[in-house]
Amino acid sequence: MAKVLCVLYDDPAAGYPTSYARDDLPRLEGYPGGQTLPTPKALDFTPGQLLGSVSGELGLRKFLESQGHQLVVTSDKDGAGSVFDRELPDAEIVISQPFWPAYLTAERFERAKELKLVVTAGIGSDHTDIDAAISHGVTVAEVTYSNSISVAEHVVMMILSQVRNYLPSYQTVLDGGWDIADCVARSYDVEGMHVGTVAAGRIGLAVLKRLKPFDVHLHYTDRHRLPAEVERELNLTFHEDAAAMVPHCDVVTVNAPLHPETEGLFGDSLISGMKRGAYLINTARARIADRDAIVRALESGRLAGYAGDVWFPQPAPAGHPWRTMPHHGMTPHISGSSLSAQARYSAGTREILESWFDGTPIRDEYLIVDGGKLAGTGAHSYSASR
Repeated sequence: MAKVLCVLYDDPAAGYPTSYARDDLPRLEGYPGGQTLPTPKALDFTPGQLLGSVSGELGLRKFLESQGHQLVVTSDKDGAGSVFDRELPDAEIVISQPFWPAYLTAERFERAKELKLVVTAGIGSDHTDIDAAISHGVTVAEVTYSNSISVAEHVVMMILSQVRNYLPSYQTVLDGGWDIADCVARSYDVEGMHVGTVAAGRIGLAVLKRLKPFDVHLHYTDRHRLPAEVERELNLTFHEDAAAMVPHCDVVTVNAPLHPETEGLFGDSLISGMKRGAYLINTARARIADRDAIVRALESGRLAGYAGDVWFPQPAPAGHPWRTMPHHGMTPHISGSSLSAQARYSAGTREILESWFDGTPIRDEYLIVDGGKLAGTGAHSYSASR
């Protein structure tokens, strides 16, 4: 019997839903590029349900308990004496989401004597100390591509809302006003702008594809250059690094994983090289941007706006300066946790667990760490000091 410790965000304030706004989800045949959707043997949930909160349990309880495993689900993950810390020492498997991450630090790895598998229900495993996972021989996996398009859609929404000054205009309506001049004094067209992405993997490339119909000029930088036919199709301009790209861009979107090469990338130095009045969109990881440098850039007018839904730590404290800085469009980390995405990452989590318990290989594209080294997607996307 395995003990599975699952950390999920709290249920809605009004209680777990008894009904939903829609009756079904669109049926997808696969992901762009040919990767198949998660293929578990069965599902114990209805797609479209709220699965990412505590009561949703990722739809795993019936499956796990029918096989004699123990499932512990909690939202209490931080601070001395948290449920997560109390339950961790004898847990064999830990599951959490990037939106409400269980931070598996080196110190926690030392105390997790039985830990063998860490699963991210979603994509992005930087809340797990990759070096510690490698040194302890713990497998790390995530449900690759499950919410990539969800995040890409969120990026496009945020670009449009920032450039068109949508949020303050909406607030004008809520406040009972009709202050057109105030609303449009910071409103521009996206058409003709230069938009660049830092990283053009699954999310970054999906963003570029969705922006092409807006008649913008598209730029990108990535450690892996895209095929020439993709560059021609989207009329992309490639840059060797972010410093070379940002002076050309009116909008920069960050779609890179967090690792030693990207941590703190958007600090005072790089931001000073951006066009005055550029917009920065970050739905990747908060620590790719220097928290206080972002505040300074908005207050000085170097940046016209900053939007994203990633914070550090998560959940962000009430006094986090990104809550009150000017001209922002921040959301809690929701971009990859739509009900549509939840159905996919819950199914993918079950697929990973089925493989683990059956002793069959986990899909290579799901692997981040395996056999004491970076593996699969991890070897492509992450870097480690070991």
